[in-house]
Amino acid sequence: MEEIDDIENELIKGCIKGNRKSQEELYKRFAPKMYTICLSYASDRDGAMDILQDGFIKVFKNISKFNKDGVLEAWIRRIMVNTAIDYYRKYKKEMAFLDSTDIQLADQGQESIMSKLGLEDLLSHLNRLPEGARMVFNLYAVEGYNHREIAKKLNVSEGTSKSQFNRARTLLKEWIGAVEG
Repeated sequence: MEEIDDIENELIKGCIKGNRKSQEELYKRFAPKMYTICLSYASDRDGAMDILQDGFIKVFKNISKFNKDGVLEAWIRRIMVNTAIDYYRKYKKEMAFLDSTDIQLADQGQESIMSKLGLEDLLSHLNRLPEGARMVFNLYAVEGYNHREIAKKLNVSEGTSKSQFNRARTLLKEWIGAVEG
């Protein structure tokens, strides 16, 4: 397992003590990457900034719980994803889930959508997805959660999670085909 470097160790110690300069440095070090993650979950840049800010508040509040044998970036990323889920639950009470009877399952053997696109293109297409489909796609395809875990986190059925993922994948393939075609 990868150990944290000396700079990160000093930043963590400073953050535990509530040192604003350490918090600022930690933020500067990880915010750009974490913003991209937040943007993939939010429907707009303002939502992504809200998630990022709330996430870093949680990071600073809980940094003393970080296991120094772990990878700091991965720990922060997990907090950002969980904050995005919390944000989604709080502000998107009417989840934009589609009825599973309206969804045609996509072919399982086709090339991965993510391997066809650059990051900016993928974010652009992800932001076009209905919110429920986008959330499930991110949790499944990007974060690696299974449908049972997603269903539990989002308070939906496992079938809804699967259908939303397939809907997202189908829409992304259509949009990619339109761009490539």
